[in-house]
Amino acid sequence: MQNLSDLKIHFSPQSLTLLNIILAFIMFGIALELRITDFTSLFKNKKSAIAGLTAHFILLPLLTFCLTILLHPPPTVALGMILVGACPGGNMSNMFTHFAKGNTALAVALTSVSHFLAIILTPLNFSFYGGLNPATATLLRTIHLSFLNVFQTILLVVGIPLLLGMLFRHFIPAVASHVTKWMKRLSLIIFGGFIVAVFAGNAGVFLQSAAFILPLVVLHNALALGTGYTFASLLKLPLPDRRTITFETGVQNSGLGLLLIFTFFDGMSGMALVAATWGVWHLITGSVLAWLWGRNK
Repeated sequence: MQNLSDLKIHFSPQSLTLLNIILAFIMFGIALELRITDFTSLFKNKKSAIAGLTAHFILLPLLTFCLTILLHPPPTVALGMILVGACPGGNMSNMFTHFAKGNTALAVALTSVSHFLAIILTPLNFSFYGGLNPATATLLRTIHLSFLNVFQTILLVVGIPLLLGMLFRHFIPAVASHVTKWMKRLSLIIFGGFIVAVFAGNAGVFLQSAAFILPLVVLHNALALGTGYTFASLLKLPLPDRRTITFETGVQNSGLGLLLIFTFFDGMSGMALVAATWGVWHLITGSVLAWLWGRNK
């Protein structure tokens, strides 16, 4: 479907500003729940922690690149897949892990650490694999995207809100504990509403591309989930840790991907369609998988 470039996602500068604020709000909310024990738990469970981070930041970007070479989708779609594969884990993975009877403490720690590492590793993986694929490398050169550009954006939207949230919790713990009770729900409702609004405003575009984009996203997401579970199984990790790493590898922060797409690529249709479709699809697969695993021990 080479005419994807003819499709245009309607997304105003005001919408981009709103997306920045929403993502920063979500990151701040995540940080309000962080405790020192969330990080020290990684040292107590080094093998699972290293496995989770390896699956997420090394194996998934590599296998995503291989998938784009094998399937040879249009360059904008391939670049969208590479970007999603380079993003940190989505915070919904923690909820899925909990319902699936996984290791929730490990999930929270991996999600938190992955967002800090993403400040460097997301632009690094995206620039490296985007430049390694001949089709997408031309696109990157045309856009003149640099590692520093992406780094600065992720630092502002992810790094600083996380740091501020942790400082808020440290110095005003009583208020932070009270705020976190509604912060997560509110942030999910706001972000969910934003995604619904984007879909509603571009319904025609999504319908035109669904037959091509959806199968790619389904395959890519299955690859991500399968990578996490297979790698954890090969290392003979406990079953709860396998489930955790599966969700941490297969549930991506596609909202951050959309932000980068509209910031640096002017809402390039192929990339935006992949990220937006992934944002909906991984909620479906995550929910189904959590329900199936949660039914048995």
